[in-house]
Amino acid sequence: MDMTAKKAFLASWKKYFNGAELPLLFYYTDDVDNVERIPRSSSHQCMIGVLAKARQGASICFEADSIGCFGGKRYTGFTDASMPNFEFFLSCGIPGKLEGERYKKSPNLVTEFVKSSPKFKAPAKYIVFKRIDKVDQLDSPEAVIFFASPDVLSGLFTLANYDEKEPNGVICPFCAGCGSIVLYPFLENHSPHPKAVVGMFDVSARPYVPKETLTFSVPMNKFSHMIDNMEESFLIAHAWEKVKKRIP
Repeated sequence: MDMTAKKAFLASWKKYFNGAELPLLFYYTDDVDNVERIPRSSSHQCMIGVLAKARQGASICFEADSIGCFGGKRYTGFTDASMPNFEFFLSCGIPGKLEGERYKKSPNLVTEFVKSSPKFKAPAKYIVFKRIDKVDQLDSPEAVIFFASPDVLSGLFTLANYDEKEPNGVICPFCAGCGSIVLYPFLENHSPHPKAVVGMFDVSARPYVPKETLTFSVPMNKFSHMIDNMEESFLIAHAWEKVKKRIP
């Protein structure tokens, strides 16, 4: 990561967001020296819960076997397979055999949803998550992930749209929590017109984040422009001063 951009962001973040929680960055690599490897999981282990370690400052990495659910493996690009009977799992379930999450109306709708959902292949063996103050110049992040309160989210949302001529500089796709912070930001980072992604509406992932927290993920090729815009945007105006005072 460009260290000048990192320094500029950290200074502006402290100035305009009262030093709210620092974001995470993620990238793929085959070299994970000096990074804590999350051990292989023999049971269901939601990666959103494990990311609490990274939010507290630890640099961690996952490989396919250390992500304990099919959704996590799929949304991080380590597999394109779904769990058996996924169309029933996400909808009505199978009486006496499988409890359904009831996030979709019918199994057929799930099947069509999966067909239309994007996917990608992880470009390396490991996905690394680091807090931005732990990132160095040799790291090549794909995206930045903010775990944000509504007031912080409003600032990030407005900043992401600051230099956009259309109203949709931010998207909110229906997906698992890990999809909103990895899959879609990764794809946006490789698109000609990258957009930020607001997420963590996944009911199954909600218990792993504080109740007042959502995520706001920004592809790196958009984040660099957001950093450049901070000192001339609404952040220096009176309206933001009122909101900033409420950010702990």
